[in-house]
Amino acid sequence: MSGRLLRWVGTGAAVGALLAATPSVQAAPGPDDTDERPVSELLTDLQDLYQKAEESTETHNATEEKLKKQRAEVTRLNRGLTKARTSVRDSRGEAGRFARQQYQGTGTTEFSPYVRLLLARNPQQALDQGHVIGRVAAERAAAVKRLVGGEKKAAELTATAKRAYETQVALAARQKKERDTVQGQLKEVEKLLASLTPEQLAELAKAEESGTAEAQRKFMASGALSGPASATAPSRRGNSALDYAVRQIGKPYEWGAEGPKSYDCSGLTSEAWAAAGKEIPRTSQEQWAELPHIPLRKLRPGDLIVYFPKATHIAMYLGDGMIIQAPRPGSKVKVSPIASNPILGAIRPDPNSKAMRDYTPPKLPRGAREGSDAGVATSRP
Repeated sequence: MSGRLLRWVGTGAAVGALLAATPSVQAAPGPDDTDERPVSELLTDLQDLYQKAEESTETHNATEEKLKKQRAEVTRLNRGLTKARTSVRDSRGEAGRFARQQYQGTGTTEFSPYVRLLLARNPQQALDQGHVIGRVAAERAAAVKRLVGGEKKAAELTATAKRAYETQVALAARQKKERDTVQGQLKEVEKLLASLTPEQLAELAKAEESGTAEAQRKFMASGALSGPASATAPSRRGNSALDYAVRQIGKPYEWGAEGPKSYDCSGLTSEAWAAAGKEIPRTSQEQWAELPHIPLRKLRPGDLIVYFPKATHIAMYLGDGMIIQAPRPGSKVKVSPIASNPILGAIRPDPNSKAMRDYTPPKLPRGAREGSDAGVATSRP
């Protein structure tokens, strides 16, 4: 999604600016008769489309990570196969040299070492010669063993490398299919937005903002964040991750992006913690599945908040009931209320670290809270 239609995805000030800039925009005819449908239904449809796109994005991201690892595995196997083939070639050369010696008679004798010992005028000399002959025979046997072992290893590596490459090809095909799915879903969002009048867009923005404000009010009143005093300060690494996230505020959302110019939701959180020296999984679903869970009352800045039943959206906790997130296509990295979307739970990448004693909250850039807060939303009940 790009250009003017892409900017329609935002709400609040962004939609206001769009309306002022495009006063002549009219509703495009369509099968859904959007002019006659209530804004609540349109908002639900839009949220459903965003949810599907977000789920597909995280699926695509997971496949992309698998593909990266598979490519690395194929490269490793190919290096091993090259080394094994070189070893086989050297072993064959060595075996060929011994074979030539055998044929030419330069490396053998007509009699066994025992006969030579009995017939020798100088028994010690015969013993020495026997030792040399035995050593040569051992070298030949070792060369044959290396050749046989090398050929077996090369054959095994060839089969393994072939299977690994076939897996890589399958993953690449799956990745393309998933990318096409996301692009198709985003086109559906674009199609819906293109069918709306400026008045409907304004109503959508107002309804979305009102819903977020009400959800935040109820969440804060619930006391879910009433925890220990230590929850007000991050760990050292959490503080570094938070500083990274703050520096990204204002950069655009882009599905599948991991920075540094744009991010999707899990791209932002994974890169922020990587910058703090802690590698975490790439996708929101993997982060939720693999990182330690913590109760909301113990939340501290730098922790991660996971949203929706399928863990398809994620953000970083800033403190005081606020988060930093990359919300959705058309939006930018920003500060939002923690209840912008339905919360699934919280996770902490560094569960054994202690909170800082000298923590100072980061200074936010101007306009950090402007724009749409909603990432994706739940499907219809």
